[in-house]
Amino acid sequence: MNASLGPQPIEPETVLDLLLHSPSPAPLLSEVGTVTQVGDGIAIVAGLERALADEVLEFACGLSGIVLDLEPGRLGVVVLGPSDQIMIGEAVKRTRKVVSTRVGPGLLGRVVDPLGAARDGLGAVKHATLHPVEAEAPAIRDRQAITHPLATGIKAIDAAVPVGLGQRQLVIGDRQTGKTSLCVDAMLNQAHSDVICIYCAVGQRGDAVAKVVAALRAADMLERVIVMAAGDEDATGLAYIAPYSAMAMAEYFSGQGRDVLIVFDDLTHHARSYRELSLLLRRPPGREAFPGDIFYIHARLLERAGQFTDRVGGGSITALGVVETQAENLSAYIPTNLISITDGQIYLSPRLVRKNQFPAVDLGKSVSRVGGKAQTAAFRKVAGNLRVTLSQFEELEDFARFGTRLDDATRARLTRGAAVRGALRQAERDPMPAISQLVILTAAQTGVFDDLDEAAMRAVMDQIKAEAPVVLADIAKQITQGAELDDVAQAEMCALAQKARATAKGGEDVPIA
Repeated sequence: MNASLGPQPIEPETVLDLLLHSPSPAPLLSEVGTVTQVGDGIAIVAGLERALADEVLEFACGLSGIVLDLEPGRLGVVVLGPSDQIMIGEAVKRTRKVVSTRVGPGLLGRVVDPLGAARDGLGAVKHATLHPVEAEAPAIRDRQAITHPLATGIKAIDAAVPVGLGQRQLVIGDRQTGKTSLCVDAMLNQAHSDVICIYCAVGQRGDAVAKVVAALRAADMLERVIVMAAGDEDATGLAYIAPYSAMAMAEYFSGQGRDVLIVFDDLTHHARSYRELSLLLRRPPGREAFPGDIFYIHARLLERAGQFTDRVGGGSITALGVVETQAENLSAYIPTNLISITDGQIYLSPRLVRKNQFPAVDLGKSVSRVGGKAQTAAFRKVAGNLRVTLSQFEELEDFARFGTRLDDATRARLTRGAAVRGALRQAERDPMPAISQLVILTAAQTGVFDDLDEAAMRAVMDQIKAEAPVVLADIAKQITQGAELDDVAQAEMCALAQKARATAKGGEDVPIA
């Protein structure tokens, strides 16, 4: 009868018995230290003898920091935020965690900081999980050979300095030579593939990042790109962890079998930020005041890229690292370090910039140590002699400046070389399909462009770019499948180029030389 009246009140004696016989809660341990010194982006902490390297500490003001130096009675901490908010004597707590960033599909189409927080004013990032920014590089048994090309849509690269899926390639050159533009064009060309792109801006101005975002949005490519920005106005610690955070985001997608293209723009600023932090932490300086482990910070980053087996997801991470040189000095400390780490470099020459040759790819100093194995057979056949042709032309061009009288054979070689160099010109934000590139390169090497001025050549190439994917759709499909170009296919390509030339000449059909 009493059961129908609901639960009965517990007697005080019963409650006391339950408390006495229940297990006591575990004690909560909190290790707290004190800030003894604050610098520009760093803090010195005392009283946390058990803290570990790379552990995240929390300051009383709400900022976080990473333990970078471990010394008796002293911790060197890199602050992930404005260090002017930290006061001397402020309490610091251990978290027993490493620094992590947000990863997942919710980051696509967003502009975020190195911790994965939104920077585009579109609200918080959704459908994302936390992942440590540092990770071990996959073992040899978890990697496989690079056999598939990554099409950049740029003639000079796809033909002469090819990039394969999973390759680590440098884009190196002086200021204002088009390094960022080349990388952005490579990302825009992935609109015709399933490759996910990540653009990591380290030490770049806000307006420069905004231009990249605008270019991606104009091409309807932003929804498949993650833009990470750690600008020159941000804390130096954020710039230091930015490339590792971007790589963690890439590893999330590659673990799901996706192909990822990641651009580090640029690693020179990253090295400078690490040098700044190291000098503030009183680390011994080495060459050019860089610390002794400057090679290691880039090696452990770029070794995480590659083409992976099904054991680790079966995806790939292709890394394009941007490096800035001064006065064309390729033998400087950071450039030589990165050249030795990566699988090749694309060198952009200011000498070619002064000649109005864009993209300013110097084929003599550019090399791809892996991508040639992933290049399609059609490109290998058409562009096999491209480097030799251009190098011989440039050498002959230098000698011809001192001569007043040239024989007909020399003039013909100069004309052909100039046509081939002109064929490699390409406008910014204008990636080109493979079949159009092959038709243009074939036309240049067979003499279709020999007596055309720059404006006429540009008009012919624009027409080829528009018509080739439609008229030569069957050949384009064969090229994608890895088939070689036979004589019939080459004849059709030459016929299309000749037709475009005739249209540019006002209907006058001039035979190919």
